[in-house]
Amino acid sequence: MESNILQNGNVTFPVLMLENARRYGEKKIAYREKDLGIWQSYSWQVSLEQSRDLANGLASLGFKRGDKMVVVGDNRPQLYWGMMAAQCLGGVPVPLYQDSIEREMEYVVKHADARFALVEDQEQADKLLNIKENCKDLEYIIYGDPRGLRNYDQPYLFSYEKVQEMGRKFAQENPNYFQEEIDKGSEEDLAIICYTSGTTGQPKGVMLTHRNFIETSTKFSDYEGLNANDSVIAYLPMAWVGDFFLSYGLALTSGITVSCPEGSATVLSNIREIGPTYFFAPPRIWENLLTSVMIRMEDASWIKRKLFHYFMGLASRMQRGGYSSSLLKALDAAMYQLGRIVVYGPLKDSMGLSKIRIAITAGEAIGPEIFAFFRSLGINLKQLYGSTEASVFVSQQTNDDIRDDTCGPPMPWVDLKISEDGEVLFKSPGVFKGYYKNEQATKDTLIDGWVHTGDAGFIDPDGHLKIIDRIQDVSTLTTGTMFAPKYIENKLKFSPFIKEAVTVGMDRPYVTAMINIDLDAVGNWSERRNLNHTSYTDLAQKPEIYDLIGEEVRRVNQNLAEDEQLKGAQINKFLILHKELDPDDEEITRTRKVRRGFIGEKYADLINAMYSDKSHVEVKAQVTFEDGRKSTINADLQIRSME
Repeated sequence: MESNILQNGNVTFPVLMLENARRYGEKKIAYREKDLGIWQSYSWQVSLEQSRDLANGLASLGFKRGDKMVVVGDNRPQLYWGMMAAQCLGGVPVPLYQDSIEREMEYVVKHADARFALVEDQEQADKLLNIKENCKDLEYIIYGDPRGLRNYDQPYLFSYEKVQEMGRKFAQENPNYFQEEIDKGSEEDLAIICYTSGTTGQPKGVMLTHRNFIETSTKFSDYEGLNANDSVIAYLPMAWVGDFFLSYGLALTSGITVSCPEGSATVLSNIREIGPTYFFAPPRIWENLLTSVMIRMEDASWIKRKLFHYFMGLASRMQRGGYSSSLLKALDAAMYQLGRIVVYGPLKDSMGLSKIRIAITAGEAIGPEIFAFFRSLGINLKQLYGSTEASVFVSQQTNDDIRDDTCGPPMPWVDLKISEDGEVLFKSPGVFKGYYKNEQATKDTLIDGWVHTGDAGFIDPDGHLKIIDRIQDVSTLTTGTMFAPKYIENKLKFSPFIKEAVTVGMDRPYVTAMINIDLDAVGNWSERRNLNHTSYTDLAQKPEIYDLIGEEVRRVNQNLAEDEQLKGAQINKFLILHKELDPDDEEITRTRKVRRGFIGEKYADLINAMYSDKSHVEVKAQVTFEDGRKSTINADLQIRSME
């Protein structure tokens, strides 16, 4: 932000909102939203007015400083304005995952002592209405989209517009209240509570202050040169700290424009329409983009396929470098310029990435082939390592020093070190205040100002951070070989045909894997080979699919064989699961992290079968659909042994 406001101290997000409205007014778009096929734009002035009216409406309902308001739904300007409204009154927004089931919602609502809830639509309102009786502190539920809620008559249920109407009336009677409440705010006040995914237990509420996020967002904007001319697309779950940084922190500190897609199913097409300049995505999104390209190429003409493979090979050679002569380098450079016109440019346009200046991948390791593909197109894709407790940033690759197997050096404002037992520790201005109502967990994690991440890693000779696995998950086989399950699982998931994988080996003689196929990618592959199927379970058990996945497992084993420490941890046996791992079944978290303990118990029979001489195992399992219906799956799972 060009203004000196950030240098004056004690700056909060509401203060930044006032400053942006003063500075940009109606001239600059703050948020866009695609609704019913049309992009709606809202200026910074409109955003301030929307937040102010809602804040005053909340005040008329008794919202007080320190109150918590859960926010749940797809990315919508109304929900971001609601977070701002709560902060203007000294309150704390607590975003929830929109696909959370009622039990998960109930835990967070109760643990956070939330008095208010702001939801997107009927689906989210129904979930909260069903748990309200058990959540004694929850007093009011406010909804944005009124469809389906017309006949709901609960006295504590209000529409967004109704609360704003109440706010305008409250403002007439209390004209100075809104500004006075903002003036009471402090940079050390809580800005948000983000709940962790709860991989090994109940989620923990990470308390982050205004200073944490404003200082981190500002430093990052300066570091990358982000400004009000940049734009992002808000599609990540609002409960994830990455979205708060991207769609809220950066917007308020840098003035970037935030665009909200029509829905989760339209994200990729909406990206093509918007053409963001900064794009933050987990590996799965990059994998989906690449898969869609490869599927289209299968349908393309012979000449187009030849051109594609030639120029992608050329780009890959240029990425690797190491030319034996200057003439070869010059020839490739000349052809690369032609490739910009023939292949690279059209490809980036088709994916909506033609305007990208900075692209980030984070959350999990990304496959080297996927990483190299996008880098080859000229997209400035970089890997990031971060955490909720850091207000996102710990380390990130720089523009001129890119590796496919590291997370780059620590950010300039971060102190990073590795403990004697190999744990990654850091200090930074973004370090969280603590875990809400969990002093013991805070003491265990935040020691002498250093955050103990629980991740095992090391810093290479060039100063790059490399993450191996979770400390608690790194173990050994009975042979003494090191076993890092997540490291192996990530290598499996580099395959476009593998969606999820769980490896087992701790205190076992060899490593085994349970695999979920990617239904879209494998389904497309099977259709081209006339392999008909009726369901995921049917497709997953076909011998041809086992052969396909077996080749992917063999690729991973070959890669592991080149690692002196892990060559003894190659996958000995695998099976393809009869169902997809599902957060609703508590097998993975909402951020798609494996719940190892739960899976170890639930699938004990399958695991034990892979450590026996059995060649198959029968399964009878109950699954829960999104609408709450339950069904039983009967399957005979093959166990495939590898050489």
